[in-house]
Amino acid sequence: AREPRWTTPNQVAMELLSVRLRDFSIACDGVPTLICAPFALHGSTITDFAPRHSLVAALQAAGIKRVLVTDWRSASSDMRFLSVDNYLADLNVMVDELGGIVDLIGLCQGGWMALVYAARFPAKVRKLVVAGAPIDIAAGASGLSDLARNTPMAIFRELVELGGGRILGRHALQFWAPNSPYNETIREFLQVSDTTNSAALRRLESRFRDWYAWTVDLPGAYYLQVVEHLFKGNRLATGGFVALGRQIDLSVLRCPLFLLAARDDDVVAREQLFATERLVDC
Repeated sequence: AREPRWTTPNQVAMELLSVRLRDFSIACDGVPTLICAPFALHGSTITDFAPRHSLVAALQAAGIKRVLVTDWRSASSDMRFLSVDNYLADLNVMVDELGGIVDLIGLCQGGWMALVYAARFPAKVRKLVVAGAPIDIAAGASGLSDLARNTPMAIFRELVELGGGRILGRHALQFWAPNSPYNETIREFLQVSDTTNSAALRRLESRFRDWYAWTVDLPGAYYLQVVEHLFKGNRLATGGFVALGRQIDLSVLRCPLFLLAARDDDVVAREQLFATERLVDC
């Protein structure tokens, strides 16, 4: 597969062990908006996928001039012991680099990370958007949560061992979605207009296939924590999730919070996200 491309001009503002901070800003003043991209199977370019299919471009068009994205690195073998705390710590370094306060947008698996970060460092998040993120697993059922619940923990550990201490993206893709999407499915995913010409449609389909096939590898320690603590133990919703030495209490959040869920989402049930409203106790 070809490595997916970014659509909007940007530069790498910072490089850390787990992540590159990509800066799409067109101005240098104002509170920055930081998109916490998903870190589960595919690359962060989903946030800037293609022309007319870019969250980055949509935010810029809405007048937000300082936009940055977490470009999570695929885990090398020497990153296999990185944990959730390592990723939260690197996220904290990026926020400090941006002045110590951000508007934070968390997408899917980056959504629960953004919520945990905001609860761990409430003074550093001015506004929070959580989109399509699994927060309270017990509140609803989805393909992903059912798979995690019904699969013995030993199987996940075997997958990590098979990858030499990592979850290799190509193995995870076969485990989760063994069949490549057809063109009709891709068009449905992208909600392509009937007026889209055939050449543009082929470019979109090719771009989607590149993104879909270009998987990222995850540290085994991080992956097992997410499965055991978030999906099986539901600790984020029940108050047992510990991040950077502190038990996470979602009720401490006082910033404006926007929750966004899809009606037809096989990965995250909207009830799993909307349950956040009662957990934050605003």
